[in-house]
Amino acid sequence: MSEPRIGILVVAYNAATTLASVLDRIPPSVRPKIEEVIIADDASPDGGSTYLVGLGYQTRGSDLPLTVMRHEKNLGYGGNQKMGYRYAIDKGFDIIVMLHGDGQYAPEALPEILEPLVEGRADAVFGSRMMIAGAARRGGMPMYKYVGNKILSTAQNKLMGASLSEWHSGYRAYSVQALAGIPFEANADGFNFDTQIILQLFDAGKRIVEVPIPTYYGDEICHVNGIKYAKDIMGDTARYRLQKMGFGTGTLAHAGDAYGLKPTESSSHGRILRRMASEPPSKVLDLGCSSGLLAAELRRLGHHVTGVDAVQLDGVLDRTDHFVLADLEQGVPAEVGTGFDVVIAGDVIEHVRSSEHLVAEMRRCVRPGGFVLASVPNISHWYPRLRVASGRFGYDQRGILDQTHVRFFTRRTFERIAEGAGFKVRRTEATGLPIDVMADADAAPAGGSRPGLVRRLVTGVDKAGVALYPSLFGYQLVFELEPAAR
Repeated sequence: MSEPRIGILVVAYNAATTLASVLDRIPPSVRPKIEEVIIADDASPDGGSTYLVGLGYQTRGSDLPLTVMRHEKNLGYGGNQKMGYRYAIDKGFDIIVMLHGDGQYAPEALPEILEPLVEGRADAVFGSRMMIAGAARRGGMPMYKYVGNKILSTAQNKLMGASLSEWHSGYRAYSVQALAGIPFEANADGFNFDTQIILQLFDAGKRIVEVPIPTYYGDEICHVNGIKYAKDIMGDTARYRLQKMGFGTGTLAHAGDAYGLKPTESSSHGRILRRMASEPPSKVLDLGCSSGLLAAELRRLGHHVTGVDAVQLDGVLDRTDHFVLADLEQGVPAEVGTGFDVVIAGDVIEHVRSSEHLVAEMRRCVRPGGFVLASVPNISHWYPRLRVASGRFGYDQRGILDQTHVRFFTRRTFERIAEGAGFKVRRTEATGLPIDVMADADAAPAGGSRPGLVRRLVTGVDKAGVALYPSLFGYQLVFELEPAAR
């Protein structure tokens, strides 16, 4: 097995007095294994002193393979890392370590930092000053920073369901392959870059290992605005949770390709299942069945289910009685057949440009006396209204403003489409927010069965809003349609 190609990125800003010492302290056991040390002077306002120290070290015959660069303009702490990690990817390194030029993080710990990556046990390694009780304070970490670090790390762990001892160490090493698989270049250029990359690693399922490191606080100047930093990193962590639920563009978290089942009474799937529970065993057509989770529940109720979707996701063949691979944009394929007792279009019509044609095709597939259950998002809900009114309209990964939605509906617009396709509207129901698929930051203790207080309050307010003002608070609209007499 060949030795990994290791790069060291030294992020430097006003580090003229410490840079040479940091390089000298790189352990002899590590030096022969390093393919390149990149000193990245981030346009330090010191008259070029940091850059000149790096050049001087390079020309004095060091055994370190140095590349010294000075950015023409300041990229920021995160921007400097982006440059270094892209450089490592382009050079084909296997491992890249970030080392600070101010000496705050001990180069002597490089063997421990590298070991989990070299052995293939990690995708990222973080040096932690908090793993050994009391070590951070003994090393000179100011009390206010120690307390702030503990509070923020505890809050982030709770939000993420994680157990990192420290979220805020700048001593890190990464598998370059892992970096190449996450959108780190979309991150901020500031100090919250470090939190954002942790969130992306979690989302990608990467392995993070922490190792204890010594704490050192010298005469270096701290360039971090603590209040702004705390606001930014907690905002990023909250944004991760929202993106995991489907809101936002997904630079920090991906909501997943398959659409999940929303089984609670207040959701569209819950309403469909409740209606189908009162029906005798029926021949059901599930349009846009995704991975077949809804179909599986229908089969448990005794129904025979044919599923149709443009993609054959894992598990769909086991969860349906019959599956047809077809793009509903082209209509319902002839091989599906006709004479279905019930046609279900749960959260699919909004994904089809020719919605009128698809609804008409549903009319062809359902037998006389049968019915259709269709759910669509309500574009007049308060959330998209607020986005438009604030001038911040944009698409999300999931929800009403799902980036794959190509049609938008209110109750009246969908009713017109249904009536034009030859249906009569039997019943319309509005559902509330899909709280069952949202993360619960106030969950009951392990083994408990009651939802958290925040969840109960949000559910209660949302339910009351749907009852009083469904056009504003209805998240989705569920229609029961019957073929009208011709």
